[in-house]
Amino acid sequence: MALCEFELIQRYFTSFQQGSAVVTGIGDDCAELSLSPGHTLCTSIDTMVEGVHFPKKVDVSGLGWRVLAAAVSDLGACGAKPLGFCLALTLPEANEAWLADFARGLADASNAFGIPLVGGDTTKGPLCLSVQVFGETPAGKALLRSAANSGDDIWVTGTLGDARAALDCLEKNNVSVHEQHFLTQYYRAEPPLKFAAELIGIARAAIDISDGLAADLGHILHASKLGAEVDLSRLPVSGALAQSYPREQVHHYALTGGDDYQLCFTADSNARSALRKLAAQFDIRLTPIGGITGGRELVLQCDGKAVDLDVYKNKGYQHFQ
Repeated sequence: MALCEFELIQRYFTSFQQGSAVVTGIGDDCAELSLSPGHTLCTSIDTMVEGVHFPKKVDVSGLGWRVLAAAVSDLGACGAKPLGFCLALTLPEANEAWLADFARGLADASNAFGIPLVGGDTTKGPLCLSVQVFGETPAGKALLRSAANSGDDIWVTGTLGDARAALDCLEKNNVSVHEQHFLTQYYRAEPPLKFAAELIGIARAAIDISDGLAADLGHILHASKLGAEVDLSRLPVSGALAQSYPREQVHHYALTGGDDYQLCFTADSNARSALRKLAAQFDIRLTPIGGITGGRELVLQCDGKAVDLDVYKNKGYQHFQ
């Protein structure tokens, strides 16, 4: 007998709904979340569609992790502490093996990121996953794209380009050690949430790297009405990426590849020592890649030579193009 909507929710999505901020969770018309005194609510929503954001042949458990990682990455970009999330799940059928794998990956991510499931919706249709996340920041202190200053350093966390390299092997049956690394980064990204929350009062502008560094840094520049200079030779990449592709392609993937879910932020040069101590405290790889300028464009260089951004035809993922 096929599962009905409420049995599906009860069986697969009620085991990871506990959290300190949850007053009322799954089972009522609305969830209630408690905010700390003097804090404001941050919220964001992310949608993934089969055939657009992931292939039909997919690591289902990894997909459960990935859909939540993509959403909580937006909270990290604001320096927000996670409170809870809602899941809207559209399924072509209630396949219990698929649901068990998906729920396992989602629960693993929920526990890893410290964010409980508090509600959502389930319906029948083409496979589509939407996650809305809720977090809190001290009132008036959220990190915003519009707060960069001329002279700021530009920093990124983690490594860039591995998730883009995963697209080259996503549907392979047999993968190399390096390709397995790319797939792990694609399916099991770890946004630096705890580190990001400590950036409030230190960093100025911030954004998560979801559509590619060039595109996402471009959003900071547009919002702040400023420009930037970035040294491609300083982009942080994994050994697997550097050993698998020619240097120019490595730069291309690191600059324009999406789904890294790392953090790009700006900070005053006087904050360098504090930032390095904070990165060491949270075991975060942190790399300065350039600086904010008074211009209005992103300027690239490599080994002291200017690089034309138009060389990289794809400057980041965009829908409808």
